[in-house]
Amino acid sequence: MSDFLQSFINNFLNFFDWEVLSTTLSDPVSWGIIGTLVILEGLLSADNALVLAVMVKHLPKEQQKKALFYGLLGAYIFRFLAIGVGTFLVQITWIKVLGGAYLLWIAISNLFFKKHEEEGEVQNKGLSFWRTVLAVEVMDIAFSVDSVLAAFGVSDKVWVLFLGGIIGVLMMRGVAQVFLKLIDKIPELEKAAFILIIIIGLKMIAGAFGVHISHVLFFSTLIVIFGGTIVLSLLRKKDKQESAN
Repeated sequence: MSDFLQSFINNFLNFFDWEVLSTTLSDPVSWGIIGTLVILEGLLSADNALVLAVMVKHLPKEQQKKALFYGLLGAYIFRFLAIGVGTFLVQITWIKVLGGAYLLWIAISNLFFKKHEEEGEVQNKGLSFWRTVLAVEVMDIAFSVDSVLAAFGVSDKVWVLFLGGIIGVLMMRGVAQVFLKLIDKIPELEKAAFILIIIIGLKMIAGAFGVHISHVLFFSTLIVIFGGTIVLSLLRKKDKQESAN
């Protein structure tokens, strides 16, 4: 039991290890992974920012900003705890397999079985300020679970996961409209993101059995998926325009 607790504590201490942080920041592969996590967060969670905006809409302007800020702070604390615990637990084979299977289920269900809900279904409940903050907090955590789990399938370095997560959340909150316009212009990108989730899930399951996919292969696959999606989307639009003419 003492060994377990010591390993658990050491895992969290990585957050405060300057050598670990400096190694992360100086490694191009780490920044590639961080960029991947940011893109995933943006594509998969852009509409979530609008949901949160609707949830605080009934509050006065100054309280809206405070409620969203407290929710953002809570999301960071949750990620800090989840990453610290998760990078320890994900070393256990059966947890890694379950995590990969869950990612496969999430991606497949969204690709083939999801019934798209209209944003108008999000109701303004008129809650008090602190009850609104709590609601935003719960929603933030719910939105974070899938992203954090997907991150574990890409890397096991706490600072890579945390930086990818916090930058991704900031992007999701700050430039949600940009991602939404991008998805509106190239709707296939959302499906491409879920295809990448499937690959990450398979990567996590393979890693549980000692089969490790190189970073070169992973990033090459990422480029092919998103690059191919953009090219195919542009070709389809061109064909439609030519057919219309």
